[in-house]
Amino acid sequence: MPGLEGPSDYSNEPPRHPILQINAKEPFNAEPPRSALISSYVTPVDLFYKRNHGPIPIVHDLERYCVSISGLIENPKKLFMKDIWMLPKYNVAATLQCAGNRRTAMSNTRKVKGVGWDVSALGNAVWGGAKLADVLKLVGIPYLTSTTKSGGKHVEFVSVDKCKEENGGPYKASIPLSQATNPEADVLLAYEMNGETLNRDHGYPLRAIVPGIIGARSVKWLDSISVIAEECQGFFMQKDYKMFPPSVNWDNIDWSSRRPQMDFPVQSVICSLEDVNAIKPGKVKVSGYAVSGGGRGIERVDVSVDGGKTWMEASRYQKTGIPYIADGPSSDKWAWVFFEVTIDVTQSTEIVAKAVDIASNVQPEKVEDIWNLRGILNTSWHRVQVRVGRSNM
Repeated sequence: MPGLEGPSDYSNEPPRHPILQINAKEPFNAEPPRSALISSYVTPVDLFYKRNHGPIPIVHDLERYCVSISGLIENPKKLFMKDIWMLPKYNVAATLQCAGNRRTAMSNTRKVKGVGWDVSALGNAVWGGAKLADVLKLVGIPYLTSTTKSGGKHVEFVSVDKCKEENGGPYKASIPLSQATNPEADVLLAYEMNGETLNRDHGYPLRAIVPGIIGARSVKWLDSISVIAEECQGFFMQKDYKMFPPSVNWDNIDWSSRRPQMDFPVQSVICSLEDVNAIKPGKVKVSGYAVSGGGRGIERVDVSVDGGKTWMEASRYQKTGIPYIADGPSSDKWAWVFFEVTIDVTQSTEIVAKAVDIASNVQPEKVEDIWNLRGILNTSWHRVQVRVGRSNM
């Protein structure tokens, strides 16, 4: 496309922060240490997880770059960055989470296929850009439209990057038109991240941000937007990121039997402790993050110091000095919360966290119950082991 190129090799990758834990080099997939993840409510760009399916695209000429909007609409258009910059700008705090977050723990139970993520394949950013609902108005689609006159019911985002899963073609995904045209859904065509221009790893010059659903639908490096009648038929919508029961394996899988995963369930993770810890007896601060999909706030985070026999409630917060209310007007509904509680640890034990969202959804106890062959949506209770000793270890 004019001004933006999807390379065919990895010779022009951007620099990355050395603290990142690399899970795959080509394509580059990495996450920060869990302790760094909760150092800031807004995740620094350099520490935001990197999820890629091919070489990082290169912008040669921003003035020539444009996004075509076409399909089952009456007024197709090409929009340049200057056109998008002229639309009202919104800043939306939203947590993006890879559907494979915590896959490694699921794979430890029974092997799964996919990038081996620990607990940090997510991050919270303030995304700046135009609302997709305003962009679609430019091509004649009013707010709160579920079907266009020509029968369009979905909005497909097509990237410029090249993926082996698409046989060298672009990454693509779609969302329902009803979501795309709803201003309250806060779907953005974003050009900023944390108040700065997007960097290459995160979709420069323009990407979709779809709050409240798995990160796979927030397509980076946009090439085109198409209004279509059916869901996107791309690989990552039809043959990946679907939730199957534990009984399904690679011999009996039927991809067409499940819909593409969109929403993500309630999740919490302890970040102040590693999976196995040697500590002195006494008071221990337990802290981490909790988040749920669909804009559902976190009603409660429970922490257990005895493997789940008894529980205590942790405090929850987003911004310092502002009380967090799960569905309150001052809370960021698309963003994670941090939790914290101080506990007494007198002997070696298992510390557990589980969250409850405002719809009373609660994390499942056992990873075995939600095991699936692609290792997505591991939202089981998060557990860390502590070994207590009397001397410095």
